[in-house]
Amino acid sequence: MPNMITPPHFKKFDEMQGRRILVVEGNDTERYLLVDFLRGLGYRVYQAANGQQGVHKALQVQPDLILMDVHMPVCNGLEACRLLQADQRTHRVPVIFLTAAALPEERVQGLQAGAVDYVTKPFNNEELRLRLAVHLRWRGGRAPSLERPPLDSASALDHILFQSARCQLVSHLAETPDLHQLASTLRTNAKRLNEAFRKCAGVTVFAYLREERMQQAQFMLENTELPVQAIALELGFTSGANFATAFRERFGVSPSQYRQTRTGAEQSSSARPMAARLASASPITDAIAQSAGAHSFASAGYFGE
Repeated sequence: MPNMITPPHFKKFDEMQGRRILVVEGNDTERYLLVDFLRGLGYRVYQAANGQQGVHKALQVQPDLILMDVHMPVCNGLEACRLLQADQRTHRVPVIFLTAAALPEERVQGLQAGAVDYVTKPFNNEELRLRLAVHLRWRGGRAPSLERPPLDSASALDHILFQSARCQLVSHLAETPDLHQLASTLRTNAKRLNEAFRKCAGVTVFAYLREERMQQAQFMLENTELPVQAIALELGFTSGANFATAFRERFGVSPSQYRQTRTGAEQSSSARPMAARLASASPITDAIAQSAGAHSFASAGYFGE
């Protein structure tokens, strides 16, 4: 059963409140707990007990994101995800799978079906919170805003430090910064900077950097023909082997396998009958696509704290 105990420093992203999340979970107890947890974060939550209900509900409410169990009665998560991807009304809605045992082959099947991420049960609430925030942020095409200041000065300072450091990190993904030097440029210290990141994003500076790199890796694998080794160097990894290890630990498949699953899915889509392709084609093509935002919590420790 998911861990629903909220730590004291668990904060809400103001810009995430009111976003629509559809929970498709076959276990009633887990679904109720998850719905209650998400509502506590300010999300508007809808629910379904199986894949068939989930597809119908998604068409009705047009959610911003779907959390879906893989193994369910009537219609499992994989089939439901394929149906959502085939419908132009829902094919851009990110789907995150919930599963108790995400084996490598199961992860590959999920990626082929169109999912953007996996959360393994029992999940950590802080990890889930971060994954939701980053996927929704990329779907909305914006970073957390500072226009609406927090309630107290300390929280305002946390956001200022977080945003300033984040801009430097994402602008130089190929470089692994010295934490003390980064903090010094912001007129603070390493401990205080890590504290700001934990409050604003739920992770440390280097964990956040790893996640940015993993997100960019997915985008480059899907949208460029660069060799894996070149992508590794572009993202600050010392070797292709280190990059492949970090990617596999995060997503359950190697970079090459991930690229093959995405390429295979595109080829499968292009092989459909012309009438079916025209029926599901969107009038506006997004060159980047929402799948570039598969941005979530990383566990590989390849950059020292």
